[in-house]
Amino acid sequence: MSHSVSSMRKAPEGYAWSRFGEPEYTDWLDESLSWKQTCYIGDWSFLWQHRFTGPDVLTMLGDITVNSFTTFDIGQSKHAIHTNRDGKVIHEGVLSRLGRDEYVLHGRGGFWAAHYLASTDYDVKVEQDDWFILQVSGPHSIHVLEKVAGSGLRDTGFMRVNTITVAGHEIYALRQGMAGEIGFELQGPMAHKQDVYDAIVDAGREFGIRKLGGRTAAINHLEACFPTIATDYLPAIFEPETADYLKAFTSSMPSFAQPAHIAGSFDGQQISDYYRSPVELGWARNIKFDHDFLGGEALEHEKANPRRVMRTLVWNPEDVLDVQASLFRPGENYLFMDMPRDQRGFMWADRVTRGGELVGVSTSRGYSYFFREMLSLCTVDVEHAEIGTALTVHWGNPRGRQKEIRATVAPAPYKTDRRRADLQSA
Repeated sequence: MSHSVSSMRKAPEGYAWSRFGEPEYTDWLDESLSWKQTCYIGDWSFLWQHRFTGPDVLTMLGDITVNSFTTFDIGQSKHAIHTNRDGKVIHEGVLSRLGRDEYVLHGRGGFWAAHYLASTDYDVKVEQDDWFILQVSGPHSIHVLEKVAGSGLRDTGFMRVNTITVAGHEIYALRQGMAGEIGFELQGPMAHKQDVYDAIVDAGREFGIRKLGGRTAAINHLEACFPTIATDYLPAIFEPETADYLKAFTSSMPSFAQPAHIAGSFDGQQISDYYRSPVELGWARNIKFDHDFLGGEALEHEKANPRRVMRTLVWNPEDVLDVQASLFRPGENYLFMDMPRDQRGFMWADRVTRGGELVGVSTSRGYSYFFREMLSLCTVDVEHAEIGTALTVHWGNPRGRQKEIRATVAPAPYKTDRRRADLQSA
């Protein structure tokens, strides 16, 4: 199997994000306002869940996870990050402790943890669950959920799990907020998904709930700065030491969840140019050195001396409009800029320069209707990361026509983070 950069720039026919269901329900402009003004329900049931049980779970996970498990309450969840020996992210996901020796890991990280477990003699068992995950997020989300589940949710702490009953089914409600607003992830057996979904939609009508379609689903990740695998970085699994895992992992993934296909003006010469560390992705606070873990030595140095950090870039609107206007002029046009973002599921990585020097890589380019701005995330050299710094994004293919787009460094997240807002006064 070839892992060259050139091979990953060629997507198979029909390759697209199909994970979020329908492209649009009302329209993407309307839906993109929902998590600021009302609320939405979105379907993340394509994610995978692995249940780990046994007395050695945290010891086993500690070997391959940057997070500290010194304190981990029953009913608590953590953003678990797994790195390779160079400190680059392999996978990440949400780890929830549901019992004394019972944990569920949501996302691709469960595959990596299960693979590592097989090489150890830890007293741990693993099985894959088939759960639904429905996000209900936005300022009115708490009212919708109280209507269907009754009182008690307002006592839920951030990254804590509550148990509620919806449509006669007992399910989990994780307070999270991937849109940067008050929000819950509802989780339970797949057989109950449609009943729960329909009950939420019905209860939410009076509160202006929207179904979140695929065209705008990831705009909240951009505004709230949640870097995403295969969009903002490639998983660090294309190395000789992970060859057996890569083969097992890709064989278990559907077409829409393959590691990535690459586009954009950044012309990486090797796959590792598209890897990122937790520090570069803005997750340095999760890294704790109270235990030995794979990649710990590399990350200890990087966390103390970061070379690149995560920022938002605000793209100049006149330059963006010139890209679109080129479609109406004779001659060669600039590369098409899809709205609100690329729909084909590429890792779209663009060169970012200052004075002609490469200083960063822009990803997750997308249009925010709420802010009326074209934004992107950017891993940028520390010396060029000051808010307000003027940079240039190069839009186009590596060996094709490119448009230099003026951009300004802004905070990440760009949108005010309201995930931890007081539920009692919401």
